[in-house]
Amino acid sequence: MSVPDFVARYSFGTWRPQKGWKPMHVTKAEGVYFWEASGKRFLDMSAQLMCSNLGHQNEVVVEAICRQARELAFVAPGHATTIRAQLTEKLLDIVPDGLEKFFYATSGTEANECAIKMARLFTGKHKIIARYNGYHGSTATAMSLTGDYRRWFAEPIRSTIDGVLHAPECNPYRPVPFRSASDVIDYYDYMLKNEAHVAAIIVEPVVGTNGVLVPPDDYFPRLRALCDQHGVLLIADEVMSGWGRTGKWFAIQHWGVSPDILVTAKGVTSAMAPLGVVATTRKVADYFEDGWFAHGHTYESHPLTLAPAVAAIDEYRRLNLIARSAQMEPVFAAKLGALKDRHPSVGDVRGKGMFWALELVKDRASKEPFGTFKDKYARKPMVIDQVVAKLAEHGVSMIGWMSHLVLAPPLILTEGQLDDCVAALDEALKITDALAKG
Repeated sequence: MSVPDFVARYSFGTWRPQKGWKPMHVTKAEGVYFWEASGKRFLDMSAQLMCSNLGHQNEVVVEAICRQARELAFVAPGHATTIRAQLTEKLLDIVPDGLEKFFYATSGTEANECAIKMARLFTGKHKIIARYNGYHGSTATAMSLTGDYRRWFAEPIRSTIDGVLHAPECNPYRPVPFRSASDVIDYYDYMLKNEAHVAAIIVEPVVGTNGVLVPPDDYFPRLRALCDQHGVLLIADEVMSGWGRTGKWFAIQHWGVSPDILVTAKGVTSAMAPLGVVATTRKVADYFEDGWFAHGHTYESHPLTLAPAVAAIDEYRRLNLIARSAQMEPVFAAKLGALKDRHPSVGDVRGKGMFWALELVKDRASKEPFGTFKDKYARKPMVIDQVVAKLAEHGVSMIGWMSHLVLAPPLILTEGQLDDCVAALDEALKITDALAKG
């Protein structure tokens, strides 16, 4: 039995029916590329799951893991470790102003679970407002926060929690039902005036998988003011948008706003070890001086997850990748904008730093997509999957979702490598161009 067949037979593939799953057998990865067993090389234009920000097999991070394994591979989280102090010190230098205390989990999902529990304990309230295009993870609380179709699978079996309300995000390309950031904030205000016991609003500062939605500049200052007005915590889920992805350490820093709680993961170790982080203000942290911090697990603050984070932060600095991501923004805008000019099926190009989406439409006037959440939920064939498959034929790996492509490569990507990607897109988009209204 081949390795892919064995894996598919004896382990679960996530977010899919198991029948027909044919995983690629990946044997090697380096820099912005990875290789399958046949020897074919792929340009990794989505950094796997928008997480390998430093590129694959960064030697400094690999060595940090090995060194920590030799020195102290594990100790229970009730003990202090040097590596825990080192990471905390580095985080204090880069997180948004006012965030001063940290909890170390093993995934973004788990970090979101912790953040919601903290918000509820701190406020004594239980309701959370999330957004319809947000994704926050797959465990019960995180899945309840998620607005997209993945939550629909959990609801009939009661694998969600009570008290989560959903609201629209700000989508400049599809301004329905609201046409501006002001309209969206006014709706949040209406909700808060008509709901009691709201503990927090949770948002992805730049919506990730569900469209790379960059808000207008007035959105976050107004949302921060609204939360303060109503005594509601603001939670920023920076699992995907953090770590230089948008040209800042964390995306919310573009708008001069600090959340009460920040959640991050993925790029914190460049995905070379499973680490999630929750950061809180001193005000939130001080509640737990006497209040019970009712959370924790065996692998929290695991030394083998903290060491690569320390090394990764050093590498982001050494390679100047945060600034480089910002410098690449106009390059992406120009090259993807030219792609839109050549292809009638490209309805919108949007992004920030090195985080971009190409939204594909049947008709630019109506903006009709090639696929929706309901299509995916109903297991209908998705045109976007054909585009992704064609890209793979040309040696480019990219995530496609409903009716858009997500470009979020390692931050070390060169302009020439981006040109290689664009050349592959020129070929793959012939599929949607043929289906689009001229």
